[in-house]
Amino acid sequence: MEEPPPTDTRPGGASSRVPQRLRFSGTGSGYFGIWIVNLLLTIVTLGIYSAWAKVRRLQYFYRHTELAGSSFDFHGSPVRILIGRILALALLLLYNYSIRLHSVWTLVAIAALGVAMPWLLRNSFRFRLYNASWRGTRFHFRGSAASAYRVFLLNGFLTVITIYLLAPFMHQRLKAYQHGNSYFGQTRFSFHARVGQFYRVYLLVLLAIVAFIIVIGFAGVGSTFAAIGQAQRHGGHVDAGAVAKALAILYGTLILIAGSIGPSFHALVTNLIWNNTRLGEHRFQCNMSPWKMIWIAVSNLVLVAVTLGGFIPWAMVRLTRYQIESVELLPASGLQEFVAAEPETIGAVGEEAAGLFDFDIAL
Repeated sequence: MEEPPPTDTRPGGASSRVPQRLRFSGTGSGYFGIWIVNLLLTIVTLGIYSAWAKVRRLQYFYRHTELAGSSFDFHGSPVRILIGRILALALLLLYNYSIRLHSVWTLVAIAALGVAMPWLLRNSFRFRLYNASWRGTRFHFRGSAASAYRVFLLNGFLTVITIYLLAPFMHQRLKAYQHGNSYFGQTRFSFHARVGQFYRVYLLVLLAIVAFIIVIGFAGVGSTFAAIGQAQRHGGHVDAGAVAKALAILYGTLILIAGSIGPSFHALVTNLIWNNTRLGEHRFQCNMSPWKMIWIAVSNLVLVAVTLGGFIPWAMVRLTRYQIESVELLPASGLQEFVAAEPETIGAVGEEAAGLFDFDIAL
């Protein structure tokens, strides 16, 4: 008789080659208490408590995310995050002040920020990964500063001067730098998605936008506005009902575009990224549905508006659960074989600066 495959004998362990789906056990009601306290204390302390609020939020979501029966954890220091935010705020104020000068110092400040930003983004990757752990082993980021300048500064400049025709290329290089230099203990991640695959996703989204524009035309908005213009030119009466109908169709379609393009693009790109990421010999699989993402995003928006913001904790948990549980790890061997790396000290300045300047750098 054939022997069964070896199993992981640790508590919560599973067969060495059985797919391990990520699980999220958080609830909207459970997170609400943290969210409302964070909000009130941040307001009362004029934003100072936001660093502690961030740590509490991340710890809740990390500790309720499980893989093979073991949860993740976040170890970031609120004090170090607060120092990083103060320095980042100083950079932001310097930038805004220089913009108002309309002098050569404006160009100097922009150039200085452009030179500093790749280093800050690299630090952000290092800070977030180093302060995350699973089964007591921490993650690490070891991308070089030189590579950061090539990815963010050079590729970013090329993307701008080509009117964003190189945006998919930039996106692929960013994820290759981010995932390809990440480690779990001493085991390195690798990234295998090609530039052409990113272009296909971007092209698909562009075609969807064009399709929406065509839908607007077929919905009669164009002909309605043409009829209104013709009536005005001939001194005729403009039908207020027709105007209202045209505007309702126009704005309704625009809201539909805004509520669907972003989530569907996120789903397609996330699938592409994780389906082409490995941890050593272990593979990842992501099956995030664009339609499900659209439904969650639109319904969350409606429910948050109807409840005047009260649904925000449930919306965050709902979206997080779907995104996390769309990913599973396909082990090549037992998950207990990872070796922890040597500890290192990472500052919080990079992450906070990137947050203030609206850079999406989440792993």
